[in-house]
Amino acid sequence: MVSWGEAADTDRTIILLYGFSSKGGPPLPTHSSGCTFARRRSMKIKSIRAFPIEITPEQPTAPRVPQLPGDHSFVYPMRRYPEFSKAQTAPGRGNWTRTACVVTAEDGTWGFGQSLFSAPVTALINDHLAPMLAGQQIMAIEKAWDIMQRSTSAFGTAGLVSYAISAVDNALWDLKGKVLDRPVYELLGGPQKEKIFCYASCTDMSYGVDNSIDWFLELGFKAVKLFIPHGPEDNLDGLRKNEELVARTREQVGEGVEIAVDSWISLDVEYAVRLAEALKPYRIKWLEDPFVPEDLGSYGQLRQRAPYQTLATGEHWYSLQPFAFACANGLVDILQPDPQWVGGVTGVMKICHLAQAHGVNVIAHAGMNYPYGQHLSYAMPAIQWGERSEGVSPPGVPLQERVVLPGTPVIEDGYLVPSDGPGFGFEFSLEWLEGKER
Repeated sequence: MVSWGEAADTDRTIILLYGFSSKGGPPLPTHSSGCTFARRRSMKIKSIRAFPIEITPEQPTAPRVPQLPGDHSFVYPMRRYPEFSKAQTAPGRGNWTRTACVVTAEDGTWGFGQSLFSAPVTALINDHLAPMLAGQQIMAIEKAWDIMQRSTSAFGTAGLVSYAISAVDNALWDLKGKVLDRPVYELLGGPQKEKIFCYASCTDMSYGVDNSIDWFLELGFKAVKLFIPHGPEDNLDGLRKNEELVARTREQVGEGVEIAVDSWISLDVEYAVRLAEALKPYRIKWLEDPFVPEDLGSYGQLRQRAPYQTLATGEHWYSLQPFAFACANGLVDILQPDPQWVGGVTGVMKICHLAQAHGVNVIAHAGMNYPYGQHLSYAMPAIQWGERSEGVSPPGVPLQERVVLPGTPVIEDGYLVPSDGPGFGFEFSLEWLEGKER
């Protein structure tokens, strides 16, 4: 009998079509339900359910340095209105949690997708997307993605709708991998690289940026990303403090470590030009997200006025159109779609193909935090780096203790290799997940 892993290519074709070996013998091992692949090909979606979840990683190790008093957040668009705290401007005032999406096949196999903004996103999935997709074939992910895009076009595929589409799409990929007993990266074309080079984003500045950067270097990262704390509202003094942060970090890490700078959709063209000029001596890898996501025109202006500066953006772009426009008009050098926001694995895969055709690189936003971005980054030639964000880990806390979803591989010495388990390789039960429902 020929197993899945032992079958030659010619036999594999026959196996996929008929569920038995061309060399004779008994049928190949089937799924737990007893169905061969011939049946799996036409297996349909039984149900799609979204619900809010609250998952906080266990962290038995205490940080080796205390958190600093006061506000140590990075710049954000509402900074110009000091009467609002950053917490007050958070979506849903902090009451919207993560969204879990479970897609279940006729035989009971299930796949898991995750996104954010639970209240509106769960409603979009349960009330609109789930009824549209129930009864569709589980293998027809392209069709499902197109259905989701077209059925929401009248009220906008961007923003919250894109978060909902992402959760469903990623759950479908997880389900497909489980049914075929293959990791998702193989379904995307197989490994394109031996391992993924990773960088650490210093999104949590509350322990002191210097302390966090020291910890990232100890963990083996060879690239880091800073978030500037000041924007145009802070005038010349804020510009000087932003430069001092980058200068201090360059001195701290030396010449052998890359530094990227994120301005979190908070600048205008004049300030971005002045910031790029000020940071020239420190050889930053890229300047990220200078403008609000809808302001594509300002990228063209910045490109003209600071042509030397490598630009990156895209975490707050949704679906394909803004990425296609940016590629066609040469607006940026690095696209940063988020697999849980932009339209799932299917959306990022399409963006990678767009980028590759235009000679543009892709880095999946927060891609190393969860298996969705890990599998994409492993398989897509357009993706050369992976980002670990969500604070990475407080100084002294092992990365293993910051895993949100069990089964998610951890970065080792600055590199990561995805799980080779079925689907995305998650190691939790449906009961465990439902126990996290909020």
